[in-house]
Amino acid sequence: MTDKKTNNDTPAENGSAAAKPANNKPGQASAKATKPQTSAAKEAAKKPTPEKAAPEKPAATQPTAPAEKKSGSKTGAIAIALVIALGAGLYYHGHQQTQAQNAQMAQLNDQIAAMKQQLAASQQDTLGKVSQAMQRTDVTVEQQEKSISSLQMALAEMKGRRPNDWLLAEADYLVKMAGRKLWLEHDVVSATVLLESADNRIAELNDPSLTPVRKAMNSDITALKSVARIDRDGLVLRLTSLQEEVANLPLANAIMPEAEKVEEAAVSTSVNDWKTNLMTSLKNFSDHFITYRKRDGNVIPLLSPKQDFYLQENIKSKLETAIKAVYREEGELYGKSLTMAKEWAEQFYNQDAPATQSFIKTLDQLAGERIEASYPTHLQSQPMITDLISERLRNQVKPISTEENPA
Repeated sequence: MTDKKTNNDTPAENGSAAAKPANNKPGQASAKATKPQTSAAKEAAKKPTPEKAAPEKPAATQPTAPAEKKSGSKTGAIAIALVIALGAGLYYHGHQQTQAQNAQMAQLNDQIAAMKQQLAASQQDTLGKVSQAMQRTDVTVEQQEKSISSLQMALAEMKGRRPNDWLLAEADYLVKMAGRKLWLEHDVVSATVLLESADNRIAELNDPSLTPVRKAMNSDITALKSVARIDRDGLVLRLTSLQEEVANLPLANAIMPEAEKVEEAAVSTSVNDWKTNLMTSLKNFSDHFITYRKRDGNVIPLLSPKQDFYLQENIKSKLETAIKAVYREEGELYGKSLTMAKEWAEQFYNQDAPATQSFIKTLDQLAGERIEASYPTHLQSQPMITDLISERLRNQVKPISTEENPA
């Protein structure tokens, strides 16, 4: 009885021992989710060997042991599935997080690259603006230095001038004005007066060293006085009066060439020639009713009022061209214009009228006037007085000494 009890107890204990590992396996599976091979080995250990299964049949507790084994196996499988699902979820979540982090990192890298480009562009722009500002500053400084230098020269010039140097400067100005009057306006009279005034200014200095300058200036004055004087204003006034006189010129009548002279037959005193005398008398009587004369040459008809107006305007236009030629000193154009006006006056106006005769005579007188002159190409005194001004006034100018650049 004791042996049987022992035998019966042994399978029970074996069953309980087998149940304990089954009950402990879910805890171990949850604690060690990453070791599926160890769990499989424990599952294999749970299965009873054939030797132990044979004596368990007669025992009273044999039906509960397989149920516990099956329940433990299902629990382990569920635990393993949960662990695998949890691992897969964690892996998927980690993978999604990694992708999101990578995308965020790429976006941040793009932003950093864009910011670097903006920073580089801003840096280049700033450098360019700074360079331009430095260039402007250099130009401003250079201009200020030139201005300071000119002020220093002006101050030194004021200190170094002689009391009467202004007379020399005025003489230089007068000589230059004389040159402009001579070459630009061909005004010989004004140029001569200006040179004489300049000579008087130099004479007031009473400086023997200026004798060569005065000598050259007097030579220029003599050369200008030898230039032929042209009374341009007088010529222009006379031409203008002719323009006003054109409207008063009388037109010529129709001009016809001379007719051939016809000899009239004379009546004789002899009675025997009564027939001839009768025929001659009848012929002379009939000539008073119808006259036929033969003329050779061109007939100039009378002008209409419209043609008369155009003729007057054409003559005035030629006289206006002559006026412009006087100021420009164009002798050829001046002569052609007056010649054309004279031809029209002789052709279309009454030559017996005193107004026409006076008009044509005045045109002949004006055509004989000389409107061109030969002017000096240069003034001897101008370069001499300019050099004197440069030598006397500007050579004494010295810049004021400074600490950086001592004189």
